[in-house]
Amino acid sequence: MTILVTGATGSVGRLVVDELVAAGVPVRALTVDPARASLPPEAEVVVGSLAKPSTLPVALKGVSAVYLAPMARTVRRFCELASEAGVERVVALSGSSVGDGHEGSSGNEYAAVEAAVRDAGFAWTFLRPGAFMNNTLDWADMVRAGEVAMAYGDATQTPIDLGDIAAVAGRVLLSDGHVGATHVLSGPEAISLRGQVATLESVLGKEIRFRELTRAEQRAQWVGFGVPEAAVDWLLDGFEETLRHPQAPTGVVEELLGRPGTTYASWVAARQDVFA
Repeated sequence: MTILVTGATGSVGRLVVDELVAAGVPVRALTVDPARASLPPEAEVVVGSLAKPSTLPVALKGVSAVYLAPMARTVRRFCELASEAGVERVVALSGSSVGDGHEGSSGNEYAAVEAAVRDAGFAWTFLRPGAFMNNTLDWADMVRAGEVAMAYGDATQTPIDLGDIAAVAGRVLLSDGHVGATHVLSGPEAISLRGQVATLESVLGKEIRFRELTRAEQRAQWVGFGVPEAAVDWLLDGFEETLRHPQAPTGVVEELLGRPGTTYASWVAARQDVFA
């Protein structure tokens, strides 16, 4: 049973490769640059990308299951080629924003991926994580300078470690009972942006102030960084929504893995060199 991991050098896909290799199953990793991929020797590496469907037939040959990274633009063609190759099982990375119709929402792309996979008739499972802990790596320069400036400091989310997403993907690919399931994934705790900064301060053992920006200040900053305006408005609307309705952990990671999910403090402790 060979499992193809698409986006095998992406933030989640690379970790899925490790999970499957550790489980001792045949893994084929799809990447555009094998020389720079640093993939484990146990994985069979194939050159290609979801963005270039012409590279997929070779990658799909003899594959029974696929971990599918989200690529809405070519997902319909992927499904056609995977069906022709005899793929039976698809575990697709999606997101908790599915169903959010905002113009700038990532949910639009995730919904397109889910619809294509479902329509193609695979034995499917969708993984819908929310905010990533890794998002706060963007704060590294501010953390080093001793002050994090963000709007909506009390916005409360349930950020998840990428390693927990990959562990769930591996478990779902290798066990029964998940066909037709949509797993909404979260971290184990609800924590505000201000709370994340306090955790960084505690774990790193240095003073880090939190400075509240206005919505207008945050918007201007992100637009200045080149983020599309519709996406900026969607992100800010999302923070504002969690002021009114703080997110709560779903408990799905713990249920599926039989262990606690990774806390934000543990995640920071493992990355002290990034913030130091």
